[in-house]
Amino acid sequence: MIASILHPILGSGALQFAFEKATTEGKITIGSLIIVSLFSWTVILTKAWQLTRARRVAKKFFEAYRVTRDPLELARKQTDFDGAPAFELYNAGVQELSYQLENNPIDVRGQKRISSTSFTSVKAALERTAAEQALSLEKGMIVLSTAVAGGPFIGLLGTVWGVMETFSGIAKANTASLTAMAPGVAGALIATVVGLFVAIPAMFAYNFMVTSIRAITQELDAFATEFATAVEHAHVDNRPIGEEITEANQVLATAITQANESLLSRLTSLLQSR
Repeated sequence: MIASILHPILGSGALQFAFEKATTEGKITIGSLIIVSLFSWTVILTKAWQLTRARRVAKKFFEAYRVTRDPLELARKQTDFDGAPAFELYNAGVQELSYQLENNPIDVRGQKRISSTSFTSVKAALERTAAEQALSLEKGMIVLSTAVAGGPFIGLLGTVWGVMETFSGIAKANTASLTAMAPGVAGALIATVVGLFVAIPAMFAYNFMVTSIRAITQELDAFATEFATAVEHAHVDNRPIGEEITEANQVLATAITQANESLLSRLTSLLQSR
């Protein structure tokens, strides 16, 4: 089917004829557009693979994460979901949370918790990683936007230049026949054709990929909020201030009692030895 569509276009030899009649400036323009097209298609293929893999692996990650109750459970299993931006976000949150639990713990009824200040560090790590992943997803998109915006204009430049050369040649030869004009005009127009060939695939790919990246970014933001909420419920000391003061007083009273008992025991031993 594709061959039947392309055959009338390529089989006629119009493009070959136009390219042969193009001026040196036109051929340089076409060469520049081919280079832009190579960069554009490289980005299209690599970015399509990256986004497809990110969506596929992220789906598996979310399924595995949402069957757990403790936000650290998946990390303890050491399950890998490489390629999913949400997994990178999860890893960053887990690492910061583990650091705070290890270095700045609060004992709440025999269990380790972190303070609100430490929890702020966890949220900062999540926000930083979300921004890094968004930038990673958008990397290379400038090439597509440049191809979309610049391709037709570069081609138009080659066309205008070629038409100018054609009319200059006609003026010098003092002939204005269609036979004299047609080859030069055809050679000029091919630059615009190539510019459109560069811009049109890049435009469709850019629009599709921007939509996909926006969806993944929103998914990241939602997961960052979900994970932070789970961490807050499971590992943050959220006791009321009054309860914290009461418990601190109890700990202090216990420590004073133990100190008094120890001091009394030492005094008793000292008196008995005398």
